Amino acid sequence: MRVISGKAKGRRLKTLEGLDVRPTADRVKEGLFSIIQFDLPGCRFLDLFAGSGQIGIEALSRDAAYVLFNDQNRKAQELIKENLISVGLYQKSRVIAMDARAYLLSLKEQFDIVFLDPPYHQQLLDEILPLVAEKTTPHGIIICEHETDEQLPQQAGAFVLVKQYRYGKIMLSKYMIPQQDDLR
Repeated sequence: MRVISGKAKGRRLKTLEGLDVRPTADRVKEGLFSIIQFDLPGCRFLDLFAGSGQIGIEALSRDAAYVLFNDQNRKAQELIKENLISVGLYQKSRVIAMDARAYLLSLKEQFDIVFLDPPYHQQLLDEILPLVAEKTTPHGIIICEHETDEQLPQQAGAFVLVKQYRYGKIMLSKYMIPQQDDLR
């Protein structure tokens, strides 16, 4: 696994071992960053269910101002810190190991871009999306990575499902709040 672009381009990242680990494929990662490329510079980014931290690290490499990584697995937390230090981006981040629901309920800050990649087959997105919508700025973007056969809600709070992108068996779903300019 490697950083695709930006300041840390080409740097290798470590990942957790095991059957529950599912790093985002390069093709999906490239698609994700193509979707958010113009919104990324200077943004506050939340990588929920962060795993190895590869998505948030890619965001920092591409000029996100700050990334908060959350994964309830303590081993993942340590690995994310190790990866951030190895690519020289630790100072622009915060790493937390907490249950996603509990974390979102305690969270006071808001984010411009939120990336959600929860474990598959647990239907977590239906429950997490409304909580995430409350922690996303009005001009923000929420992106969910999920299997193509998982149906997501059309709306989460004020955020509306605006587009879906398919990459084989994986789907990226994009949520935004419709702006007045979009209604013309």
